[in-house]
Amino acid sequence: MEENIDLYESREFKRSRTAYKWECAFEYFTSLMVADSLLAKLLTSIGFSDAETGILSSFISLAFLFQIISIFVIRKITNTKRFAVLFHSLGQIVCIIIFLVPFMPFAKPFGKAFTVVCVLIAYFGNYMVATLIYRWGNSFVEPTKRGRFNSGKEMLSLLTGVVVSITVGIAVDKFEKAGNAKGSFLFIAIAVLIFFVCDLAMLLLMKNEIKPKQEKEESVPMRVILKNTLGNKSFRNIIILAILWNCARYITVGFLGTYKTEDLAYTMTVIQVINIAACLARALISKPFGKYSDKRTFAKGIELGLVIAAAAFFSGIFATPETRFFIIVHTVLFHVCMAGVEGNFVNVTYSYVDSRYFAEASAIKNCISGVFGFGASLIGGKILATVQANNNTLFGYTVYGQQILFAISFVLILCAILFAHFVVGKQKVMIQ
Repeated sequence: MEENIDLYESREFKRSRTAYKWECAFEYFTSLMVADSLLAKLLTSIGFSDAETGILSSFISLAFLFQIISIFVIRKITNTKRFAVLFHSLGQIVCIIIFLVPFMPFAKPFGKAFTVVCVLIAYFGNYMVATLIYRWGNSFVEPTKRGRFNSGKEMLSLLTGVVVSITVGIAVDKFEKAGNAKGSFLFIAIAVLIFFVCDLAMLLLMKNEIKPKQEKEESVPMRVILKNTLGNKSFRNIIILAILWNCARYITVGFLGTYKTEDLAYTMTVIQVINIAACLARALISKPFGKYSDKRTFAKGIELGLVIAAAAFFSGIFATPETRFFIIVHTVLFHVCMAGVEGNFVNVTYSYVDSRYFAEASAIKNCISGVFGFGASLIGGKILATVQANNNTLFGYTVYGQQILFAISFVLILCAILFAHFVVGKQKVMIQ
């Protein structure tokens, strides 16, 4: 045990932990660009409708399907670092290309199709190695400190992301005021390029993963992997909980970008300020959430996060042009809930599945729940299009499609809370 502690305190492990923290930060900066209102503005300029924008924004859930491929190749990878750098770089480079679509000569006739292909390739690159990089980065962290480490990592991303968000928001508004909306897309593409170079540098600074001896020597049959994942009742319950969570958020969140700028009439600067306030709130609560999860279990951390998520979606029901401040309440609460839900949904796999099958279990969970999440986004798009076609009226009252989606999300979250408390919360936890 003393030898292991010395290993975690070694210079290589410390350097790798620091590099991993910053790698996650630079990746987060890119995700800020390819999300919410910034992505919505780009897609609108290419010709996407509100419903199409929401569905494409939710492709992230369907993209988890790419992780299923990693199940078949992850144990055959001899060089984790090289494999991760290759696919992660592919995803980041294509994110840059997405913002250059408006400048391409075929943007009008083929822009939409090309953008969809780019989004799929970008997610393919990122999610092929997502669980691999997570396992690799966390291999330098003591098991009993994973909750606190990941919350600290998250705080770094959120606080530095504040500077990125406000800078980009102000820049985009200035470009638009100057009548040069396309210029803002070029600005974002350059920013993403800078983030990619820094991200790549951090990955290269990390020590290559040292695989357990038995993992190098054993070729584990698929039946053994399935027995230790889907054959595990406790893990199947985690999948059900993940399905409820993904359906609840993807049926709504992807459709909020245009809602904020079009119906609620917020400028990009104001939207970024709201996001900054939300990120700061999440950063403040992140560390306590990490300690709470380490002490009470990751499942309890998810449950508490879901309670806050319920409040977030409930407040969103009342967001209209006349009461648009409710979207601020929703945004802040949703970011705060992610401090308890996002990281714990990754770490909770350690609680119920042998760590040797962590990557495969995570891929299976993400794939299955991702398919349901994307299905929910398709339903959300259909509901939104129907309400908009009816001039935002329902039974003679003015109701926006997003309000209905918020209500559906709220009900799904309530189901998730009950399942987390009465089913997942009663399961025996593995310490590993």
